Amino acid sequence: MADRDLIIPMIDHAVLAPDATRDDVLAGCELVAELGTASICIHPRWVETAVAALAGSPVTVGTVAGFPLGATTSEVKAHEARQAVSRGADEVDMVLAITSLKSRDHDGVLDDIAAVVGAVYSANMEEPVVKVILETCYLTEEEIHLAVELAVEAGADFVKTSTGLGPEGATVENVRLLRELAPDNVGVKAAGGIRSVEDCLAMIDAGANRLGTSSTAKIAEELGVT
Repeated sequence: MADRDLIIPMIDHAVLAPDATRDDVLAGCELVAELGTASICIHPRWVETAVAALAGSPVTVGTVAGFPLGATTSEVKAHEARQAVSRGADEVDMVLAITSLKSRDHDGVLDDIAAVVGAVYSANMEEPVVKVILETCYLTEEEIHLAVELAVEAGADFVKTSTGLGPEGATVENVRLLRELAPDNVGVKAAGGIRSVEDCLAMIDAGANRLGTSSTAKIAEELGVT
């Protein structure tokens, strides 16, 4: 029971597969409403579907911007975020401008994140949340340091390890590094490759505040709650 009470409320249940259908989203909404996860994270196309399905539930609706490569322009990411919150999304997980960071365009990365933060916060939501997906598998340790610094400066609420679609997901080492680098008021989300209770506990022990996973049902079954 202790593990259940610790893990389930930290899960952002991901329905972000390229072929995820409306029925997949609805099934995910049913699951998270039953379990009481932190949120469900779905493609922008399905925000209104998830909002309607979770009406009256404390589970929040999250979506993505610039997903999964982070290579769209800042204006496009901001528009995606603004449209998502106007349709009822509570949280936006945006992908870092990875190629700009690796090109040493630090001002460009900062402005990119700030554009999304501004779009979400301008919606006058009660508790808006912006998470910046760093996709750490593509970054050097020096670049991770810079990415966290820029995300914090731009006003992000969380830094997040991965999209789950890259060649490597969350690692204990990278979660621990993000927790060391981010101030206490900025959360750390571990995502990608989290498929078991053991994985969840390892990420939490490393400092994660949220867990992004599409294996929520399996984890709940391990915990004995489904």
